[in-house]
Amino acid sequence: MGRPRTPLLDRERITTTALELVDSDGDFSVPRIAKRLGVQTGSVYHHVDGRDGIVELLRERVAEAIDSATLDPGRPWEASLAAWARSYRAAFAAHPRAIPLLMTSPVRAPRVLRQYERAVTLLLAAGFALADVMPLIIALENMVLGSALDLAAPEAMWELTDTSATPALARALDAVPPGRADRSFELALAGFLAQAEAMLAAYEV
Repeated sequence: MGRPRTPLLDRERITTTALELVDSDGDFSVPRIAKRLGVQTGSVYHHVDGRDGIVELLRERVAEAIDSATLDPGRPWEASLAAWARSYRAAFAAHPRAIPLLMTSPVRAPRVLRQYERAVTLLLAAGFALADVMPLIIALENMVLGSALDLAAPEAMWELTDTSATPALARALDAVPPGRADRSFELALAGFLAQAEAMLAAYEV
């Protein structure tokens, strides 16, 4: 028999299978990837640098959907950062179970690091102090990823069995319009940008 035209194993297939496992179960293991692909566990290790290597492949795969071109120093920094935040949120909202896995391991993937480089460059060009740049990016990420998880949550997150015990909460919940997660994200994003603008203005005082 000749060699198969389509390779049985490569980094793309390993990444796709790992992401399928994460999307369904919240995690992956190399033996489970090998079983799904019909190969020996050792064969997987010939293509990747262990579990950590697969985590970085997953990070790159999810981050591919983030439009880093929005981080354009030629545009107003507020518009660039807001567009990046929305794209970032959408990318991770498609794979919410990957968030705990990716956010608790160091970022090493070169393509992802280049996105951070663009974000840092944008903020420095806008006039932010070097010491404030990473706290701003981390704060934005915290908001974005929390909102991405919120998008995966049920629309009704509060179940009241006795509204007489929480009448104000019941009225507030009844008053919530459709699109709770999107509206909450835009509120938080507007607050973040306003605070960032205030920081920038304070440098001039």
